[in-house]
Amino acid sequence: MRDLLEIRDEIDVIDKDILNLFTKRMELACQVADYKIANGKGVYDKEREDAKLVKLSSYVDDDDIFSQMAVRELYTQIMSISRKKQFAILRDKGVEFKTGFTKVDKFDFSNAVVCFQGVQGAYSELAMRAFFGESMKSNFHVDLWRDAMDAISSGEADYAVLPIENSLAGSIEENFDLLSEYNVVIIGEQIIKVDHALLGVKGAKIEDIKTVYSHPKAIAQCENYIRNNHIEWDVKNLRNTAMSAQKIHDDNDITQAAIGSTYNAKLYDLDILEESIQDDKNNETRFIIVSKDKKYKESANQISLCLEISHEPGSLYRILSNLMFNGINMNRIESRPIKGVNWQYRFFIDIDGNLDDEAVRNALTGLAEECVSLRVLGNY
Repeated sequence: MRDLLEIRDEIDVIDKDILNLFTKRMELACQVADYKIANGKGVYDKEREDAKLVKLSSYVDDDDIFSQMAVRELYTQIMSISRKKQFAILRDKGVEFKTGFTKVDKFDFSNAVVCFQGVQGAYSELAMRAFFGESMKSNFHVDLWRDAMDAISSGEADYAVLPIENSLAGSIEENFDLLSEYNVVIIGEQIIKVDHALLGVKGAKIEDIKTVYSHPKAIAQCENYIRNNHIEWDVKNLRNTAMSAQKIHDDNDITQAAIGSTYNAKLYDLDILEESIQDDKNNETRFIIVSKDKKYKESANQISLCLEISHEPGSLYRILSNLMFNGINMNRIESRPIKGVNWQYRFFIDIDGNLDDEAVRNALTGLAEECVSLRVLGNY
């Protein structure tokens, strides 16, 4: 048996040779980039890369499946690195993805008309007031999330406030779909602590309650409380928590209660029968503020992307490598089915950064070429 140190010395020599060859290959990749710029050609040539992988893997014995796969994996990575270098060269030459966004020092909300989904007292209203304060001109509420998007599109509202995810119940899938459907952008976010209370008419007591109303997400967030303490309740869904509180007020039925915020109790003149009944005391909902104007603040540090990719092995890895090789942190990824196309998906990705950052611009240049479609949903 050979000595381990002797084997490692030999590996070091081979690694040095590989590194020298890799450096030469990258120099050739730069020449390829110059040629493509001069001739108006794109960097990503899928047909060429697929043919290259087939050819390289054919050099390995047909019975050695592991080595064939290893060769494909190795050269997929090498060609991905080569593309990233070429994308950087293209951007340096002024060939890059145009976002269409305009940078501003700050937003002026003094003349802003803002809409939120639900009735007065909804968590969306609380998020709106937390984000805009008293700076907005006026606000109004709509019945559906789609109505809020329509209000933005028609110009009836300048901004809309929409929930996008909850730390316990997860994503609001419909609003991800609406983001892809409507030509709007995210200009900010607001996180609201979810603090649910049990609300009843004046004079009601918990032992009187037989029927409870709330939004399905709010009910899910109080599931353990209901199951462990009041399994006999008839729990019914309504469009939102504030509407549930309004119903309790309007019906004036001592046997009915709503799950909602304590703000709803003040707004609809209800008694708080029990506070903080949510299962997770650290429960929070993230709201986004959307607009038609493609603007971002100079201090923005998070970017939301919507992209579609080819339906084939390794396509997501290839796309995400644009982030990895540019040192960009991805803090969220969400997939949604593409309507009308079975088993294909649209991805929503949140990354750290600003549209002015060189690394971000490099990554977007690569993503734009390698994705089937790419949209910057906002920098905020």
